[in-house]
Amino acid sequence: MRGRFVSSLASMLFLAAPDIGSAQSARELVGTWELVSSVNTARDGTKSDVFGPNPKGILMFDNDGRFAQVFTRPELPKFASGDRLQGTPDENRAIVQGSIAMFGTYSISDKVLMLYVQSGTWPGWIGTDQKRPLTSYTGDEMSWTQQEEAGATTLTTLRRLD
Repeated sequence: MRGRFVSSLASMLFLAAPDIGSAQSARELVGTWELVSSVNTARDGTKSDVFGPNPKGILMFDNDGRFAQVFTRPELPKFASGDRLQGTPDENRAIVQGSIAMFGTYSISDKVLMLYVQSGTWPGWIGTDQKRPLTSYTGDEMSWTQQEEAGATTLTTLRRLD
């Protein structure tokens, strides 16, 4: 009898335990996260740091299902003109290729983070659902993959700040 009770108790605890390795609800993501890395692997296997080896970035999730994200390279150039509306083609290219910002709403289901982009710096994502399959989640750190149109894959890792 005691053995069956222990076995039943162990089964209940196992079924009630959270799935280690992935967030199960949007509420688990609420807070502020900093960008640790974003590594792109091209179709040929070549790897590159999307925002450089020491990226800057923040991603915030609130209780009402909203998010805001800004990721940048740390060495974005200052414009020689001092006016963001008067950048040279090279200055503008460096900013566009070295940063991404967006905001909208989010949800999570079946270990996939969905970001509905209301607006942002990349017009191709505005009004779309961006799927981010979680590859790892510990509560203090998470990683996701992102399939790129050119057949590449980007692995992004963030660490919780609060």
